[in-house]
Amino acid sequence: MSDTPRRDVHPAGLTHLDGSGAARMVDVSAKAVSTRTATATGRVLLGAEAVAALRGGEVPKGDALAVARIAGIQGAKRTPDLVPLCHPIAVHGVDVELEVVDEGVDIRATVRTADRTGVEMEALTCVMTAALGLVDMVKAVDPEAEITRVRVEEKTGGKKGHWRRGE
Repeated sequence: MSDTPRRDVHPAGLTHLDGSGAARMVDVSAKAVSTRTATATGRVLLGAEAVAALRGGEVPKGDALAVARIAGIQGAKRTPDLVPLCHPIAVHGVDVELEVVDEGVDIRATVRTADRTGVEMEALTCVMTAALGLVDMVKAVDPEAEITRVRVEEKTGGKKGHWRRGE
């Protein structure tokens, strides 16, 4: 056994750094394929005028919620293009729910795959791109729109199995 550290293993066991501390993409080729899901949520805070425009279908640019939903789906599918060390995986399903509430719009996204690594980043990217699509659609009505509370709520599959926020 050599005293020289292996280039592919970080001494502290950090998975996304190699032995010299350089960023690397983890090799997941030996992992088993399993069904995996992740759900993320977020909120776009909006003023009363923008909320009323959404509820009344009177956003000047058009159907803001439909645009946000499509933006979210598109974002989930493009996650590895945006997040440097994220694996390209087959996204098999994306559900995006948008609910207009008094404070703005609540976003909930669930992403599904059958692959070697999870879809948490895809779910988070889905929520963020849905939020960005919504902000773009309502910015003329509410230039102070704010994206907040984006987080993973639940995941299933993989080695760690089921996880839910707060449990």
